[in-house]
Amino acid sequence: MEGCRIEIKAVPNAPRSEVVGWLGEALKVKIHAPALEGKANQELCGFLAKKLGLPKRSVRLAQGDTSRRKLIQIDGLSREEVERLLV
Repeated sequence: MEGCRIEIKAVPNAPRSEVVGWLGEALKVKIHAPALEGKANQELCGFLAKKLGLPKRSVRLAQGDTSRRKLIQIDGLSREEVERLLV
Protein backbone atom coordinates (compact mmCIF):
# COMPACT_ATOMS: atom_id res chain seq x y z
CA MET A 1 0.00 0.00 0.00
CA GLU A 2 1.28 3.42 -0.95
CA GLY A 3 1.53 6.14 1.66
CA CYS A 4 3.48 9.14 2.84
CA ARG A 5 4.04 11.49 5.74
CA ILE A 6 3.44 15.22 5.49
CA GLU A 7 4.60 17.86 7.97
CA ILE A 8 1.80 20.22 8.97
CA LYS A 9 1.83 23.57 10.74
CA ALA A 10 -1.62 23.66 12.31
CA VAL A 11 -3.37 26.88 13.32
CA PRO A 12 -6.36 26.07 15.58
CA ASN A 13 -9.39 28.31 16.29
CA ALA A 14 -9.57 29.64 12.74
CA PRO A 15 -12.88 31.00 11.39
CA ARG A 16 -12.97 28.04 8.98
CA SER A 17 -10.77 25.06 8.10
CA GLU A 18 -8.59 25.68 5.04
CA VAL A 19 -5.25 24.85 3.48
CA VAL A 20 -3.13 28.03 3.41
CA GLY A 21 -0.10 26.79 1.48
CA TRP A 22 3.46 25.55 1.87
CA LEU A 23 5.89 27.07 4.36
CA GLY A 24 9.12 25.40 3.31
CA GLU A 25 8.60 21.67 3.89
CA ALA A 26 5.47 22.14 6.05
CA LEU A 27 1.91 22.64 4.86
CA LYS A 28 0.09 25.37 6.80
CA VAL A 29 -3.50 24.40 7.61
CA LYS A 30 -6.02 26.49 9.53
CA ILE A 31 -8.41 24.42 11.64
CA HIS A 32 -11.81 25.60 12.86
CA ALA A 33 -11.73 23.49 16.06
CA PRO A 34 -10.08 24.62 19.31
CA ALA A 35 -6.85 23.03 20.52
CA LEU A 36 -8.59 21.31 23.44
CA GLU A 37 -8.74 17.59 24.22
CA GLY A 38 -7.54 16.61 20.74
CA LYS A 39 -10.45 18.28 18.94
CA ALA A 40 -8.16 20.19 16.55
CA ASN A 41 -6.20 17.00 15.75
CA GLN A 42 -9.42 15.12 14.95
CA GLU A 43 -10.68 18.01 12.82
CA LEU A 44 -7.33 18.24 11.02
CA CYS A 45 -7.29 14.55 10.09
CA GLY A 46 -10.95 14.58 9.02
CA PHE A 47 -10.48 17.78 7.00
CA LEU A 48 -7.42 16.41 5.18
CA ALA A 49 -9.15 13.07 4.50
CA LYS A 50 -12.11 14.89 2.95
CA LYS A 51 -9.86 17.14 0.81
CA LEU A 52 -7.91 14.09 -0.40
CA GLY A 53 -11.00 11.94 -1.03
CA LEU A 54 -9.87 9.29 1.47
CA PRO A 55 -11.64 7.55 4.36
CA LYS A 56 -10.89 9.09 7.78
CA ARG A 57 -8.94 6.00 8.85
CA SER A 58 -6.40 6.67 6.07
CA VAL A 59 -5.23 9.97 7.61
CA ARG A 60 -3.81 9.90 11.13
CA LEU A 61 -1.49 11.81 13.42
CA ALA A 62 1.97 10.22 13.56
CA GLN A 63 3.71 12.85 15.67
CA GLY A 64 3.04 16.19 17.41
CA ASP A 65 -0.08 15.54 19.47
CA THR A 66 0.28 18.78 21.48
CA SER A 67 2.48 20.76 19.07
CA ARG A 68 1.49 23.03 16.19
CA ARG A 69 4.07 21.16 14.10
CA LYS A 70 2.60 17.77 13.28
CA LEU A 71 3.53 14.79 11.18
CA ILE A 72 0.52 13.26 9.41
CA GLN A 73 0.54 9.72 8.00
CA ILE A 74 -1.52 9.43 4.82
CA ASP A 75 -2.21 5.93 3.48
CA GLY A 76 -3.21 5.31 -0.13
CA LEU A 77 -1.53 8.29 -1.84
CA SER A 78 2.05 9.24 -2.70
CA ARG A 79 3.52 12.55 -1.53
CA GLU A 80 3.27 13.92 -5.08
CA GLU A 81 -0.45 13.07 -5.24
CA VAL A 82 -1.06 14.67 -1.84
CA GLU A 83 0.77 17.84 -2.84
CA ARG A 84 -1.19 18.08 -6.08
CA LEU A 85 -4.56 17.59 -4.33
CA LEU A 86 -3.94 20.01 -1.45
CA VAL A 87 -2.52 23.04 -3.28
